[in-house]
Amino acid sequence: MKSAKIKDLPLKTGQPDIRSVEVAIIGAGVSGLYSAYRLTNDAHHPVAADQVQLFEMGDRIGGRLESVQLPGMSITGELGGMRYMTSQEIVTSLIENVFKDELEHVDFPMGNDADLFGYFRKQRLHMGDWVAAQNNGEKLQTRYYLNDDDIGYSADQLFNKIIYEVLAADPWFMKVYGSLISNPSPYQYNFKITREEWNDIKPKLTYNFDGPYKGMKVNEIGFWNLIKDRVSEEGYTFLSVAGGYYSNTINWNAAEAFPYMVGDFSNAGSTYKTINGGYDLIAYALANAYLQKNGANIWMGNRLETFTRQKSGLYKYTLVFFNEQSQSKWILETNKIVLAMPRRSLELLDQNNFFFNQDTQKVLQRNIASVIKEPSLKILMGFENPWWKEDFGIEAGHSITDLPMRQCYYFGTDPNNDHSLFLSSYNDMNTITFWQTLASSRRSYGAKRKLFQFRPAKLLSSEQPDAAFLLRLQSNQATQVMVDEAMNQIRELHGRDTIPDPYVTWFKDWTLDPYGGGYHAWKANYNIQEVMQYMRNPDKAESIYICGEAYSDQQGWVEGAFCVAENMLEDFFDLKRPDWIPSDYYLGW
Repeated sequence: MKSAKIKDLPLKTGQPDIRSVEVAIIGAGVSGLYSAYRLTNDAHHPVAADQVQLFEMGDRIGGRLESVQLPGMSITGELGGMRYMTSQEIVTSLIENVFKDELEHVDFPMGNDADLFGYFRKQRLHMGDWVAAQNNGEKLQTRYYLNDDDIGYSADQLFNKIIYEVLAADPWFMKVYGSLISNPSPYQYNFKITREEWNDIKPKLTYNFDGPYKGMKVNEIGFWNLIKDRVSEEGYTFLSVAGGYYSNTINWNAAEAFPYMVGDFSNAGSTYKTINGGYDLIAYALANAYLQKNGANIWMGNRLETFTRQKSGLYKYTLVFFNEQSQSKWILETNKIVLAMPRRSLELLDQNNFFFNQDTQKVLQRNIASVIKEPSLKILMGFENPWWKEDFGIEAGHSITDLPMRQCYYFGTDPNNDHSLFLSSYNDMNTITFWQTLASSRRSYGAKRKLFQFRPAKLLSSEQPDAAFLLRLQSNQATQVMVDEAMNQIRELHGRDTIPDPYVTWFKDWTLDPYGGGYHAWKANYNIQEVMQYMRNPDKAESIYICGEAYSDQQGWVEGAFCVAENMLEDFFDLKRPDWIPSDYYLGW
């Protein structure tokens, strides 16, 4: 594998010996790493790497990308972001062109819907049963009391139907963009709208159906409100469950939901890819390229507490950090601050300093709150054999249920020993507290309340993990009661009582600080264009910038973080677009 040693980075954990720098980047997630890479690798006017320093409060880089290899197998599991779409040109070009010698892109396995399970209201079916019924001129009957016109639609098809009908009912849209949508046959809806066209449509689109929302702009309506109005509350329940993600149907900005749904989840033509060895290798490739420059550093375990404006001197700002290793504070002077952070991380900074002041900076505070923090949680498991392949003929993909586990992904099998990787629960929003209650019992008494004890005998003898990894592995085990509960649900979903227990687990709750959630969604009643542009540089008199996925028009995607960072760098650091990003590629508002 080309990327085998890419994670061997010279990261520093102590208190830095530097006390001044031109650009201080806070956060070693993908937007912070991208910013450091671009500033120091610009083809025309690169900034000296010793004047661009990156600071991270945690003990790893990558932010909400975290790929892990469970012992006993050579397959990589994803605790955070898992994949990209080939239409996302920055991440695609970085992986497939810029770092092609370091990274190997592969197709993300989607599986066959005919094999994958759906289990809703104790009705077990396959995710391909809707289309199979349609091909026979029938309508699949579920245990949801849908409107007559909606019976027989899969969740993806019903999302498309709702969006198509709202678009088609707006005379302005039909006059300007009507040729870009079509409904050539029952259940089939086509949308050929670019992101740039969507950004023209979203603020102008009007809701034209009788009822409480008639005449309102769609971006003033919550997506839950709109779905209920179109397909009833029962239809909304069906979509929130069978669609796989509660986060897709929360009451976020309906206009922002439209391109997200037809572009990401309901478009059968979307091509998904990932990186062999783990999707977080994109973060390590960026870090590697930055760290190869003389003077470049990523300072781990250094948490920014606050910053002040200097009245005089060579530098504009003084930053106060806390170093985890020395358990002490230290001071850095800088002229430019890049806060490469999600909403929760911004909120953890000193909210009483001049920049965030809750009494005087009300516009910034309101705009920070313009996005919803969406909880997300995952439980990875390693099994001795791929029972899903042996018992059910499932090669890859994911099954969906209304049980609290919500989704499970069938990953790969090690060819050397048949050990297999399984994402036993990928859940969000409503179901998070179900698992958090079980996770929070880690310090309680009783055998059931203790961490799951992985079985070292199942580790590959040729690849015995070192003591440090075993310690990290132990601390990230799910609790025994969580594993027992998850296995009960897995057996119920598959209708099989004989599914064996795992030999190892890995649990991740993205709601914990400093993340606040796995991804974000825009609220209704905000001017998203104004907020996106504002957040990149909230005060024009200050050289303080914010970038990341949270305040992008591709929330939940690495590409969103890259687009915001690239926009910020071109607008405020005078960087020219690199030749590996098409000159006409749309970065968003």
